[in-house]
Amino acid sequence: MVLINKLLKKLMIFMCALYMTNIYALDTQSPIGYWKTIDDITHQPKSIIQIYANSDQTLSGKVIKIFPKAGEDQNKVCDACKGDKHNQKIVGMVILEGMKTDGNKWDGGQILDPKNGKTYRCTFKLIQNGADLEVRGYIGIAAFGRTQIWERVK
Repeated sequence: MVLINKLLKKLMIFMCALYMTNIYALDTQSPIGYWKTIDDITHQPKSIIQIYANSDQTLSGKVIKIFPKAGEDQNKVCDACKGDKHNQKIVGMVILEGMKTDGNKWDGGQILDPKNGKTYRCTFKLIQNGADLEVRGYIGIAAFGRTQIWERVK
């Protein structure tokens, strides 16, 4: 009986430690936070995106800062966007919506490119131990798209 109690105690300690480790790992592997987007051509910072959780368990992302090129306006609007986003300021605009987790990948949502006003299907996943986010926007199937690497803002 004493042996069984000792084994149960050790098992409980092990299970608690395992549970706490998983909670910590999930927290550090979350895309929630701030991400710096990089221009594909100049490789300079383009914007800061805040990814946040919604009450329906999906993730969204909004532009919180842009790094305009010389001569560009910080208060730029999306004149190519359609609907309620037409002529909306890019800073503060929600460009990423409806992302659902699928293990270590998020998909099922869409991403808006404020430069051309087009909306694309989207997937993303954490890479480099959560330091970077691989974001893929596409039309139809994922093979017909473009991938960007966003850098986590510390």
